[in-house]
Amino acid sequence: VQLVESGGGLVQPGGSLRLSCVGSGFDISSKYMCWVRQAPGNGLEWLSCMYSRSTTTIYSNSAKGRFTMSRDNEKNTLYLQMSSLQHGDTAVYYCAQGANGEGRGQGTQVTVSE
Repeated sequence: VQLVESGGGLVQPGGSLRLSCVGSGFDISSKYMCWVRQAPGNGLEWLSCMYSRSTTTIYSNSAKGRFTMSRDNEKNTLYLQMSSLQHGDTAVYYCAQGANGEGRGQGTQVTVSE
């Protein structure tokens, strides 16, 4: 069972990024899957979660209106489309099997800076 995140990078304030998370060894659509992040010096913060066998998605206040979580079942891949990025969004982003970050991958770094 493995999750591999990608798509992070350096982006200017107001910019956008799309993160990807490829699952292997299990069907991600059968699990309650989440995106979480960890900023320097902070704990894990959940951003969005998608229910298993459903497209129903919930968002934290930090993510609502700016981030969109989606899933491609054929590719066994999750996505997080992020827009209107701000300095406070700088963090390592993970996909995980739960809002507490269970089974998360190695993460992908997102840095928002001029």
